[in-house]
Amino acid sequence: MGKRILIIEDDLDLAGTLADFFTLKGFEVETAEDGLEGLKLLKNSQFDLVITDITMPYVSGIGILTVLKRDYPEIPVIAITAYGEDVKSLAQEKEADAILSKPFDHEEFLRIVKEMLRKGGSDAS
Repeated sequence: MGKRILIIEDDLDLAGTLADFFTLKGFEVETAEDGLEGLKLLKNSQFDLVITDITMPYVSGIGILTVLKRDYPEIPVIAITAYGEDVKSLAQEKEADAILSKPFDHEEFLRIVKEMLRKGGSDAS
C-alpha cells in the first residue's frame, strides 16, 4: 500500500492535477477543498504527508500548519503558495517542512515529497 497524502487546496483544478500526478506515482491521495474539510479528514484518517495551500477560505494553510505541528508533529507538511515572500516567511515561522511557490515543476515536487517521507520516517501505511 502506498504512502497516504492529503492535499488541501481550494483551486480544484490544481488539487485534481496534483492528486492525479501523485496517484500515478503510487501514492494514495485524498483531497480537501478548504482547511475545515482538511482538518476533518486529518481527524478521521491517517496520513503520511500533508500538502496545503497557504491562502484559503475558512481555515488557512497557516491554521492547518499550526494544528498539524501541535497535534500531529510526526506528519511532514509542504506548504504551497502563489503569493510572495511575506506568506512564505509566515509558513516558515509556523515550521512548514518545505515551501513551494506556484507554479512548480511536478518532478521537483515529487523529489521533495519523497525526501519529506524519508526524513519523516513515517511508516503509517
